Amino acid sequence: MRAYIITDLGFGDGGKGILTDFLVRQFNANVVVRYNGGAQAGHNVVTGDGRQHTFSQFGSGSFVPGVKTYLSRYVIVHPSALLVEGTILERKGIRDAFARIRVSDQALIITPFHQAANHIRELARGEHRHGSCGVGVGEAVEDALMNRDDSVLAGDLANPPALRRKLERIRERKRAQLISFGLKHPKSETFSNEWQVFEGDDVLETWISTIARITELGLISSDAVLQNWLRQSECVVFEGAQGVLLDQDVGFHPYTTWSRCTDANAFDLLKEMAVDAQIHKIGVMRSYAVRHGPGPLPTETDQINMLVNEHNTRNEWQGSVRYGWFDAVLARYALSHLGKLDSLAVTHMDIVPQLKTWQYCTAYQSHEIKDFLCPADSPKNDVKNPLFTHTLSLSQRTAFTQALFTARPVLESCDAEMDKVLQVMASQLGKSVDIISTGPSAENVRMIKSIL
Repeated sequence: MRAYIITDLGFGDGGKGILTDFLVRQFNANVVVRYNGGAQAGHNVVTGDGRQHTFSQFGSGSFVPGVKTYLSRYVIVHPSALLVEGTILERKGIRDAFARIRVSDQALIITPFHQAANHIRELARGEHRHGSCGVGVGEAVEDALMNRDDSVLAGDLANPPALRRKLERIRERKRAQLISFGLKHPKSETFSNEWQVFEGDDVLETWISTIARITELGLISSDAVLQNWLRQSECVVFEGAQGVLLDQDVGFHPYTTWSRCTDANAFDLLKEMAVDAQIHKIGVMRSYAVRHGPGPLPTETDQINMLVNEHNTRNEWQGSVRYGWFDAVLARYALSHLGKLDSLAVTHMDIVPQLKTWQYCTAYQSHEIKDFLCPADSPKNDVKNPLFTHTLSLSQRTAFTQALFTARPVLESCDAEMDKVLQVMASQLGKSVDIISTGPSAENVRMIKSIL
């Protein structure tokens, strides 16, 4: 069995959806495994016949008939949103959407109380928001780490009495926590609406009733189902979420997510369930920098905005999608935490012909940044790996985040010709580009170099 693992090398929005759809079609994969993240994912796919969908919890290969999705135990699931997405996909022609998805009974569940607490915290931060997607992923994970026995797992959805008891404890715990942080008194109508989630039993009972269809459809399964799917498959795609620069362990705090965004979870699943699989690691990024929401983006520029045809748009919680010139420094940082890649994919290459020159960042002008670089005489100090390869501590990552806000990028440029741009990328990253996309659908993806 061949397993393709897709990992985003940036802050997300790199093109995991189009790449998943392409690989499924190219290699006749019949299973897509979501191995991290949760319901905040937004992976865009456009089909040759004009259908478009931003995949959140269903795998991005779902437009291909027969392709199944497995939400692994590492995915944080929003059950009511899952039901909504499946219904939308049915309207888009995927009549058997729910028959082709299963959720691990060990997957963590987001409750209405986690989502409301998420909203309240972000509202209270005002201009200092962390860039949460507003789904409640972080609240659910943090709560589970501190109160594992009371956390709701997908398997609990089949036991309403036990589920109700857990929900009552979560509601009271999150409510008390928010009050202790001084967030009791609503500062606006929006605040007041969020607080209503914690008042009375109607929210709890309505939610239980709404998500009952999850179990009625038989969507919850043990991991034995995934193991059987892997044994019966010749090709599987492991679809990552978010990006390495948002990773809980190596991303730039506090603008991170509560998830391992490297390929670590995918390897854990394969080692456990398919030890003989032939693994092919693919890193994906755009031909320019992109970030949805707040946080440092050293090469940010408004020269790209009007050239981008973007399905992902401004929303209430993250704000605007931001763009910058290609940042080789941050790309190398991400690569240093993934190890050897088998293939590198670059999406949105169609922007290159629209430019007069393509600019890219090779270094930063910042005294603070130097504290995180290898010494000048270090053998590690080369273009392939200019940053420490060991994992930075939380305080170091926080300091690095602040340094990035003021870092001035050292920009170089080349003619906006595709071959020259790809050559520069290869030189800067120490890895040739094997796959490119020049449009929104799988038909616009091309393999420069054959892969397994």
